Formats: sequence, structure tokens, C-alpha cells
Amino acid sequence: MTDTPSTGSSFDDVLGLELTSADGDRVTARLPVGPHLQQPYGIVHGGVYCSVVETTASVGGALWFGGRSEGGHVVGVSNHTNFLRAVREGVLDVEATPVHRGRTQQLWQVAVTDEAGKLVARGEVRLANISAEQIGG
Repeated sequence: MTDTPSTGSSFDDVLGLELTSADGDRVTARLPVGPHLQQPYGIVHGGVYCSVVETTASVGGALWFGGRSEGGHVVGVSNHTNFLRAVREGVLDVEATPVHRGRTQQLWQVAVTDEAGKLVARGEVRLANISAEQIGG
């Protein structure tokens, strides 16, 4: 397991997403909620949930696929995120785990919970596995 403070993406830095653990079987993260993440009604913007779902699933998928003998990268091809409960403040916890990992694609599920442990958003991301050979190296 690798403890990582950031994904290395400036977009994730703008969001404030902090990976707390990451490997090919599970990714966890924390997201402090502030005004910069709110839509005009003062609640977390739905795009924020979509972004953290995509990021955590992609990190896990990349670690799993990149660690295999053929190596390579993953790209998101589908993100379905449901918003279940409005959040205005606090810290959100994110957990991504694989549902299916195959030769050409992966499916990851992601849960976003509030400080009380209540589910506030849930998503699934389908990733395409792009082998090193396919990307020219």
C-alpha cells in the first residue's frame, strides 16, 4: 500500500482531494468541503462527486493494471454517479473498490460518505485497459 498526499493532478489539488491510501485493490481519499466546491444553493456541486469518483477509481485501476506484466494505462469510458444526500460542510471520505477486472476493461464502485458515515454519493466507473503495446511502448 502506498500513502499518497495527492494524485499529482492540479485539478485534484484545486478540489482539495487527498488520497489517504492507494493500491490496486482499494483507494481511499478525503475531501474537505468548502465554498469553492459549492453550487449556488450552497451545497457540494454534483461535478465534484463525479470528479472524485473518477479519480479514485482511475488511480486504483491504474495501479492494478500498471502492475501487471504487460503494463499500460487506463482511461475512463463511463462514469455513473448518483447524488444521494446534500452536503454543505465537513469532510467527505471516499472509498473505491473493484467490481470486475478483466483483460480489456475494469469496473470500479466508489462510495462517498460524510463525517457521520452516511452515504452521500455512489458511483461506478468503467475503465478501458490500454496496454503498453497499444500506446507504443
